[in-house]
Amino acid sequence: MAPGIAAFITFWLLIALGVWQLQRFKLKEGIEAVIHRAALAAPVALPDTPSPYEKVFVTGRWVPGKAGLYGDIVHDAPAGPIAGGELVMPFRRPDGEIVLVDLGWVPEQNPSPLPEPAGETRVVGYVHAPILPGWFAGPDDPSQELYYTLNPAKMGAGLGFARVAPYTLIAMGPLPPPGSPLPEPAQNLPKPYNHSYGYALTWFGFALVLVFEFFFFARKRLNEP
Repeated sequence: MAPGIAAFITFWLLIALGVWQLQRFKLKEGIEAVIHRAALAAPVALPDTPSPYEKVFVTGRWVPGKAGLYGDIVHDAPAGPIAGGELVMPFRRPDGEIVLVDLGWVPEQNPSPLPEPAGETRVVGYVHAPILPGWFAGPDDPSQELYYTLNPAKMGAGLGFARVAPYTLIAMGPLPPPGSPLPEPAQNLPKPYNHSYGYALTWFGFALVLVFEFFFFARKRLNEP
């Protein structure tokens, strides 16, 4: 009796997990459709509650002479691996709010502010929520403006700002010429990984295997003297 009850409960648990993954698959398909439409459309003005899956723009002015470097990212090159990171600079909106803008990867290990235009300008990109430090994240060094966690509050404080937007704007734009020291901005909106259909098949497969295993187990028990 006990093996049958355990197998029954396990079977329906596996089925429930498979159905849950199918629901996640449909949800991610909907997100991918939203991203596809946003990628084809013109950027919209940054709303009060921005989504990470839309192309937005902000207007304002660059704060001169300030920059931080995020991450320790190595890029391959014909001459060999090149160490670098994401160059982050502050951007002041007309209402005074500071938005940290990730301008893209640069072949630097110490941040160097770019000579951005001094007047009113516009930046196109998408928003990225703060990232909590992982177990293996390196220690941030605000004195050198080097950061290993994309935390706008901490980076903003290191750059001398008491209040910054609670997200980072990931700039989008054309790639610079090969070998250029200019940042390499993002080319596409972020897409969530969608392996849920495969996971669903795995859970349903486990349920099917359980049925066969229990069938042979029960037949063996019935044939015992």
